[in-house]
Amino acid sequence: MSACLLAINAGSSTLKFRAFSADGQTLLARGMVDRFGAKDARLSLADAKGQQLDERGLGDAAHDTALAAVLHGLADQGLEARALAHRVVHGGSRFLQAVKIDADVRAALDDYIALAPLHQPVSLEVIDAFAGLDSRLPQIACFDTAFHAGQPAIATRFGIARHWHDEGVRRYGFHGLSYAAIARRLPEVGLAHAKVVVCHLGSGASACAIESGQSVASSMGFSAVDGLMMGTRPGYIDPEVILYWQEHEGMGVKDVRRELYKNSGLLGVSGISADMRELLASEQPAAREAVELFCYRAAREAASLAAALRGLDALVFTAGIGEHSAEVRARILQQLSWLGFELDHAANLAHARRLTTAGSRLPAYVLPTDEEGEMARQAARLL
Repeated sequence: MSACLLAINAGSSTLKFRAFSADGQTLLARGMVDRFGAKDARLSLADAKGQQLDERGLGDAAHDTALAAVLHGLADQGLEARALAHRVVHGGSRFLQAVKIDADVRAALDDYIALAPLHQPVSLEVIDAFAGLDSRLPQIACFDTAFHAGQPAIATRFGIARHWHDEGVRRYGFHGLSYAAIARRLPEVGLAHAKVVVCHLGSGASACAIESGQSVASSMGFSAVDGLMMGTRPGYIDPEVILYWQEHEGMGVKDVRRELYKNSGLLGVSGISADMRELLASEQPAAREAVELFCYRAAREAASLAAALRGLDALVFTAGIGEHSAEVRARILQQLSWLGFELDHAANLAHARRLTTAGSRLPAYVLPTDEEGEMARQAARLL
């Protein structure tokens, strides 16, 4: 039996995992539990190259049943989990790097549920379920907020009374594990010390200004609702809209939260789907408008982050839409052509690493993200 480090990325209905060597450097296996928490949950397991190793129905909605199946599935392939690394969306101002989870840390993580109500509870449920299966198994929390902890103080403030900032109402930034993974890869394209805007475009979407591998500013702020338009989240919205909903539509906190997290973004604007692929294939005017707004907001935010950097050397696309949608990339780069981006259409359609022509004043790239790999590397340093 070979020891492995298991990186866990838990979502509301899907749990993705990857098994790495104990030093966090080598991918050994990957898999997911689809419809996580439902009675028709299914486990799939593949090797490092994506070759299917196992697939089975779990027949139980309980989290601990699904997680035990993950451990048993790995054991069937000769892999024994010796430690777990969890993606935890919010670490607030306290957790500025990965940390081993003990009783005090676990209790403190509850404090940030209100700041990440869509993501934080699921991660904590999974942590608790694994602890119930084997309390001796080391668990490490890896935070999406940590990469942004070194931002200039001015980039963390809202224009509100000072005491609110002191009480934690400030900009944090998210998708930090993804940005850390991209920052690690920037030297591959000669951008180790460059000023770069990275667009993480998926069902959740954000952008980050990175200089010399460090976060300078981010589109997301206090929560994962802010910034770019997303699959079901609106991105930036005038706060007065929320007051209007409450005062004139009689909406309570739960109603507003549902509207912001579940009913907005691509789904809300199109009235059709939160899936960019469906909207790009649709002839419906509302679908086209949703795509246009998504790209417009991404380009506008990228330009804003260039101002935070006081210059720009390159743009990088990553995550599901950023890595796989040539049309979305083309629209964003066209909107930003005034900055000096000249799209190479053939390279873009081929999903090449470099998207711009040799004569383009500024280059744009596609770099695959690797959140689980970043988690494994961070966790390995603590073991």
